[in-house]
Amino acid sequence: MSVAVVFDSAGTLLNTYRVAKDIRNKKLLPGIETTTLTFSSPDRVLVVLPVHSKEMINTPADTILSEYLVQHEMGFGVSCTRKITTAEEIGDVLYTDKTARVGDLQECIRNVWTVCKAESIVTLNSGAIINMALGAVEFAITAGGWPFDGAKETISALHRMGVPTFIASGDRVTKLEKMADHLGVPRDRVYGVATPTVKAQIVSDLKQEYDTVLMVGDGINDLCAMRNADIAILTIQQPGDRPEELYAAADCVVKDVSAVLPIVQELLTSQKLSGDLRS
Repeated sequence: MSVAVVFDSAGTLLNTYRVAKDIRNKKLLPGIETTTLTFSSPDRVLVVLPVHSKEMINTPADTILSEYLVQHEMGFGVSCTRKITTAEEIGDVLYTDKTARVGDLQECIRNVWTVCKAESIVTLNSGAIINMALGAVEFAITAGGWPFDGAKETISALHRMGVPTFIASGDRVTKLEKMADHLGVPRDRVYGVATPTVKAQIVSDLKQEYDTVLMVGDGINDLCAMRNADIAILTIQQPGDRPEELYAAADCVVKDVSAVLPIVQELLTSQKLSGDLRS
């Protein structure tokens, strides 16, 4: 019998701090859950931008963000959205918006850096929340993440059990791969810029290959994948409120990512006993 474990990244393997800048109200929102903010309106789309933090900081603050993106020929990835929207429609708004400035993203980057700069291993991701109804960038976003204590050891222990691990996350692939290298997850098992639908499909595809697939997540964007998994594990190691739908979908709720280990061990033991009884 074979088992595989799929992990979300931010909030699950990584202790994550996020900040948003409300463009219209010129207000910084530190410590906010960006996926919850996105899902609070059907018209919002969270996109990941492949910006380099240092280069962004050195750009004049009054530069219009859309003009910066066009000038540098930057694409985007859709991290999560409630409504089906085409990339062309999203791009039409992102690349023509005149409200968001580079300075808005700079505020977010600086705020996140002050919180996580003391950590030895940090990944920074930036993006924006677009409001399709308004036809504008509504929030600038930056998130900083560093491994939870025990995350690397948990991955290593699973591999020693012969259990492959995967990462499915809405974060940028390049950032995820560097963190995956540290955690010990092979790069070919890392899926970045994964929307909730894509995460669910990843779990479904793995179920064709493995007898039992576990999904470990912490946020509303993991809900579809958790529902598709054979065993859904909700981790609440990252502080914050979570929708009741997540608790309803979870087979197990854990306070530490390392608590995945005894769950998998018990599963492997029960499968072995079942196999011995049939033989």
